[in-house]
This record gives sequence, C-alpha cells and structure tokens, in this order.
Amino acid sequence: MPLVIVDCAMYRDGRRSPAPEDLSDALDEARASGDAFLWVGMYEPTEEEFEHVSREFRLHKLAVEDALTAHQRPKLEVYDDSLFVVLKPVTYDDAADTVTAGELMLFIGDSFVVTVRHGEGAALTAVRHRLEQEPEVLRHGPTAVLYAVSDAVVDHYIEVAAELQADLEEVEAEVFAPHVSDTKNTAARIYGFKRQVLEFRRATSPLLQPMDRLAFGNVPFVHEHAQPFFRDVADHLTKASEYIEGLDRLLSDALAAHLAQMGVRQNDDMRKISAWAAMAAVPTMVAGIYGMNFEHMPELRHAWGYPGVLLVMAATCLGLHRLFKTRGWL
Repeated sequence: MPLVIVDCAMYRDGRRSPAPEDLSDALDEARASGDAFLWVGMYEPTEEEFEHVSREFRLHKLAVEDALTAHQRPKLEVYDDSLFVVLKPVTYDDAADTVTAGELMLFIGDSFVVTVRHGEGAALTAVRHRLEQEPEVLRHGPTAVLYAVSDAVVDHYIEVAAELQADLEEVEAEVFAPHVSDTKNTAARIYGFKRQVLEFRRATSPLLQPMDRLAFGNVPFVHEHAQPFFRDVADHLTKASEYIEGLDRLLSDALAAHLAQMGVRQNDDMRKISAWAAMAAVPTMVAGIYGMNFEHMPELRHAWGYPGVLLVMAATCLGLHRLFKTRGWL
C-alpha cells in the first residue's frame, strides 16, 4: 500500500475492520456484503502515487486531475461512478493575523470514500475517530463520512469567524482611541484584515450552492434520509457566510472611520498651526513697522513708548489666544 495513504480501513455495520491488503478485492468484498465500505485517506499524493487508487476505484480522470492539481473552488460534481466534492477548510493564525485555506477533496461511491487533503489544515483524524465512536452513524456508509467531514469543516468556519471578530474589536478600539500615533500601521492592519476576510469568503461563498444541492436535491451516492443533516450543515454555512459578510462591512466602516479620524486630526492640526501663526503675525507686524527708521515715528522719544508697544503686542496675543481657545482651535 502506498505510503502516501494516511489511513485505510473497511467499515462493516459501522465497525472498523483491519486494513485490506488489496484495494480491488476489498472493494469487491464491500460491494458484495452490502453493509460495508472502504475509506481511504491520502495527503498530497503525486500523480504516480494516486494512479493506483484512481485505477482501483475507477475515478473519473477530470476529477482525478482536479484532486492532484488542487487550487479548486468549493464544488460538487456528479460522475457515473462517483461523486466529487471539494471543500476548503480554513485555519487562522492569531499571532500573524492570517487566514490560510487548505483543500479537501472527497470521492464518494457506492461502497467507498477516498479523501485527498492538501495543506496543513483540516486533518481528518479527529473526524474519523469521532465517527468510529458512533457506529449507528457509520452504518449509513459513505454518506455519513461526507456529512461528518462537511459538518466539521463548516463548524470550524464559525470558530474562525469568531476569532476574527475578537481581533476586529481590537482594531476598532485602536481606530477610536483618543490618541493614535501610528496611523499608517492602523490602516495597514485594517487592509490586511480585509484581505484575510476575502480569503475566507473564497472558501465559504462557493460552497453554498453545493450544500443546497445536498440538502434539497436528489444527489447520487447520497442517501435521501441524510438530507435533514445536510440542511443543518447548510444552515451553519449560511450563518458563517453572513458572519463573514458582517465582518467585511465592519472592516469597511472601520477603514472609513479611520480615514475620517485622520482628516479630523489633520484639520485640528491645521487650525492650531493657523492660530499660532496668527498670534505670531501681530507682534511681527507691529515690530516690523516700529523698527523702521522714520524721522517722525510716533512716540519715538516717549519714555513709555517701547514698553507700551510690548504691552499692546502681549495683550493682542493673549486676546487671540483666548479667542482661539474659546472656539476650540487650541
């Protein structure tokens, strides 16, 4: 069995059996029994490594190409012998404020499930172990695996959205703080958050239509009694999508508020500069006139002329300062 296969098992009546030695014989056995199926989990296989599995399960070559190439949008495609589903699980690095989307492909057949994972997120070990603790769910075969994986991915969307919301509240507090010195860093952080939300939306928005098909449509290889469960997943996905839309709007509002705050601060600075310039202009004007070498300068030979001029300049500056202070310019 190729080393790229992370886990492989047969499940009979909801119980795990030892891993099969030959996939082809095991698949024939599962189909013959009627209550068993194979689950093969793979991680970033190469074309040569995946060729053996795709040949044994007769997977469609277009779906195989998508699974190997990765960089796919979330989607659901129906082929003659299998159902191909693409999910994009996300992870959030709180320290770096970055959202990273992985890729998870599922091939669902009559008696088999093949999962292909790309990226660091969305390890299926926890999902597999949880299902193995619920044999009554596993008895529903490949449909149960598709539901459990979809439910785990979508529920994690809501967790990541909540973490983004918590960090966004910090950004909002920073925007409306009374004294913010590093305005460039605040704007860059808001813009960075918008890019992360955009990456998040690329994972969730395209998945809405496939989940609606699973919840309300007649999809091959999916048991009709599973539709209520997929409706629950679709409902959670809609909630996550609305959550993300709200985050995007809040970020846009925060960026607009930040730019408005910068404009207000610049106006305040300009008013202060203008006020100080006006107060400096009066004594400059008086001193400039008084310092000219006129023959008949008023009070030129008066004993109190010079102190009087200084007093007039000081009184004028104090009066302007009081006026500007009253109007909130200083």
